[in-house]
Amino acid sequence: MAGSADTTPAPARRAGAFGPLRRAWRRLARRIGDVLPKGLYARSLIIIIAPVVLLQSVIAYTFMERHWQLVTRRLSASVTADIAALIDIYETYPQDRNGETIARIAGERLNLDLDILKGAKLPTPGPRPFFSILDEALSDEIKRQIRRPYWIDTVGRSNLIEIRVAIPEGVMRIMARRSQAYASNSHIFLLWMAGSSLVLLGVAILFLRNQIKPILRLSAVAEGFGKGREIEFKPRGAREVRQAGHAFIEMKRRIERAMEQRTTMLNGVSHDLRTIITRFKLSLELVEQTPEVEDLRRDVDEMSRMLEGYLAFARGDLAETAAPTDMRVMLEDLRSDVERLGAHVEAVELDGGSVVTVRPDAMRRCLFNLAANAARYGDTVAISGRREHRAFLVAIDDDGPGIPVASREEVFKPFVRLDDARQDAGGSGLGLAIARDIARAHGGDVTLHDAPLGGLRAQVRIPA
Repeated sequence: MAGSADTTPAPARRAGAFGPLRRAWRRLARRIGDVLPKGLYARSLIIIIAPVVLLQSVIAYTFMERHWQLVTRRLSASVTADIAALIDIYETYPQDRNGETIARIAGERLNLDLDILKGAKLPTPGPRPFFSILDEALSDEIKRQIRRPYWIDTVGRSNLIEIRVAIPEGVMRIMARRSQAYASNSHIFLLWMAGSSLVLLGVAILFLRNQIKPILRLSAVAEGFGKGREIEFKPRGAREVRQAGHAFIEMKRRIERAMEQRTTMLNGVSHDLRTIITRFKLSLELVEQTPEVEDLRRDVDEMSRMLEGYLAFARGDLAETAAPTDMRVMLEDLRSDVERLGAHVEAVELDGGSVVTVRPDAMRRCLFNLAANAARYGDTVAISGRREHRAFLVAIDDDGPGIPVASREEVFKPFVRLDDARQDAGGSGLGLAIARDIARAHGGDVTLHDAPLGGLRAQVRIPA
């Protein structure tokens, strides 16, 4: 039976072959992303600093590996050649057996301190230093040029090195300055390199900070506009950042113009509808007062309340300006309002600072809707405020029947009514929707939880 050919397209086969590699790369990228900072300023610094550090490391390694070792080996070879010449002279001219003349020549011409230790022996070799270019280079040159037993000490004294070479009469000891055999001034290059890098990085960081500031300013202004705050803003920075700033300003103008047009339209609609409702009321006052007329009057009053609720929800109190507001005073006023509704209110509890930037009338309406809802379904209401990191929380608790967990998000939808849900008494089904709309316009939210009193807790979180 003939085997069937593989009809899988070549790109698909290649994708399957590289699949594990791609997955491994994605996992590695995610782990690196978790470790790296999230801020634009920090990431920009890494983009600047990382290449500089890498470049300096390569330069330093190349310098240490090539230049420093090469210079040290050449200096060591020169010193070793001088020592070999001194040994040859000493052995060639026996008339200077005390070594006085050769010591004088070594000191005056070669800057070496030479002594002949007759009858002495080489010291026991000590442990070699862990990392010493000089020790390695000097040992290699002595083995190559002198080819005699030797002993060296490159670490005993800070600025001198000691070399002892075996001769027939004993030991020739030579003291040389470290700079003669070692590139001791190479660290100056490293210091200049590191210092210049720090200066350049400092200048780059200053310029980068000036470039990042307009972006952070634009972000702060956009966040403030989302919270209903009016902040002065003038685009600055690079051309692209200024373009983004002008685009934001134009978008802000369009939104404000749309809100103004909507507010004007709603004011006109509300004026016309209120005029009609007022005419209904006047007409009902002029006719004979019968039970049917009383029913109509109640319907007109209900229609008036529903109209006000609809307009308030649609308007959203967006024209109000945000201002620093003492939430302690607002919560005390809320307590008085709830007590007038007939509910018992416990003492207002407040933890932390109480001044928050909000739209006062809108926030007062938001809290009153929640508190009135609590007073309607419970006998006892508790009001508390707490300041957290960059947020202020207001909790309104009651001892009513509560709302099932599965229905707590549903009751925030406009015009939604549940059998046991807490909606406003006017029947418009907009109380909770208006409260959440106002909270979200401030950059916060309203959530429902179980209350310590046994009923429902409505919690308002707003940025502080």
